[in-house]
Amino acid sequence: MEQVSENHKQYWAKNLRITAILLAIWFVVTFVVGWYARDLSFNFFGWPFSFWMGGQGALIVYCLIIAFYASYMGKLDIEHNVAESEE
Repeated sequence: MEQVSENHKQYWAKNLRITAILLAIWFVVTFVVGWYARDLSFNFFGWPFSFWMGGQGALIVYCLIIAFYASYMGKLDIEHNVAESEE
């Protein structure tokens, strides 16, 4: 059986933590905001907030989550010396 190093444990702990945080954000944007959208009756950039969040806001948040995760994991890979080499 292969021994798991302390570096590997730290890497996966940080990976799981950021994944859980980003999934919580995804859940809130997808389900919580959608569920309470009718109660969010104020204008945002000239449109009702619920319409804007459903049509544009959620998609923007999803793209930001993906960009942040890719950036964070790239830095984490370098920090823990598991980055892929570019050949």
